[in-house]
Amino acid sequence: MDTEAIKYHVAGLLRAIGEDPDREGLQETPERVARMLEEVLAGTAYTNHEIAKMFGKTFPVSGDENSAVVEKDITVFSYCEHHLALMYDMKVNVGYIPNGRVLGLSKIARICDMAAKRLQLQERLGADIADIISEAAGTPDVAVMISGSHSCMTARGIRNASAKTVTSVFRGRFRDDAELKKLVAFD
Repeated sequence: MDTEAIKYHVAGLLRAIGEDPDREGLQETPERVARMLEEVLAGTAYTNHEIAKMFGKTFPVSGDENSAVVEKDITVFSYCEHHLALMYDMKVNVGYIPNGRVLGLSKIARICDMAAKRLQLQERLGADIADIISEAAGTPDVAVMISGSHSCMTARGIRNASAKTVTSVFRGRFRDDAELKKLVAFD
């Protein structure tokens, strides 16, 4: 990430909206914004494959191969690529059917977090998480549901503060099995 370019352009943006980037409260804003973007958009430095490798620690599992692993209410946030607006109050539910190995539980949340740290669309975020979980866990049977608020709808435009967007990705056995889908549904 080019933090010097970010600082330069943030100072220009401040001037463009009629602010003085040299006034006391704004003097360090370009640097703060550059550091913030480095942090909140850290996922842009990695492909889905690289994230799967980073968080792909698995453990052998024995037992019923049809049992699903489900982790719910994983909290993430992201930024909409259309408005650079915050997508917040996002909850992610992930389910997969192990193929002889299971992911460490923290790895599922880490995958969701890193995939969200990009300029995103909620629909693509779900697909990215599904792709990464599938590769990391070595299974085609993956489901991802996301519920979230978008400040491009709640703070501007229509200003509908209670609007939530729910998206889902169902792959493999989750696609056609209503009982498996229920496991990852929001309560």
